[in-house]
Amino acid sequence: MSAESGISTFRDAGGLWEGHDIREVASIEGWHINPQLVQNFYNLRRKQLHEVSPNAAHYAIAKLEQKFDVTVITQNVDDLHERAGSTNIIHLHGELKKVRSTTHPDYVVTLDGWELKMGDKCPNGGQLRPHIVWFGEMVPEMDNAINALQGAEMMLVIGSSLQVYPAAGLVDMAPQNCKVYLIDPNASSLRNHPNIETIDGKAAEKVPDLVETFLNEIKC
Repeated sequence: MSAESGISTFRDAGGLWEGHDIREVASIEGWHINPQLVQNFYNLRRKQLHEVSPNAAHYAIAKLEQKFDVTVITQNVDDLHERAGSTNIIHLHGELKKVRSTTHPDYVVTLDGWELKMGDKCPNGGQLRPHIVWFGEMVPEMDNAINALQGAEMMLVIGSSLQVYPAAGLVDMAPQNCKVYLIDPNASSLRNHPNIETIDGKAAEKVPDLVETFLNEIKC
């Protein structure tokens, strides 16, 4: 979804992002090897975030809250869902606008501006780092995501290749009677699942129409 708002992704770039291998800038090992490179990389991501806006799919998902109890579970680290109006969001891979302490992980704050520097520390003296779940780290919000799925009657999987775990495994954790829709340009070529209805196309084009269908079906 975020790619359609102009945010680059590793998937689009074949595992590279502006010339950087994914392990250089998105792994705990990369942080230990060259923290300045990682800081620079995420500073640019935050700066870019101020230059993009939610797309039609973000607004459509927010509109679902008019009639449904909606939980957004996202791998994206931007705030486009929030800016579109969604109110219940689980960020599996962290949040770009937040930073946390390397020595006190529970110290998480929203960064004022877009630049985080080496030497910027928490009150206890720990260096601040991006509040991002990197390769090699646990996904602390995974349990919350699983719990949110327990009573789900409908699940929309949007813009996912179903290749990145553990997030991709959430499809298999949906209740047996939960209807699953997969919207992606390559949806029909992705792995089969008995309850999945695939919709080929871009999120900004397909999600609004699907949402309107859902809303119209329950009009009084």
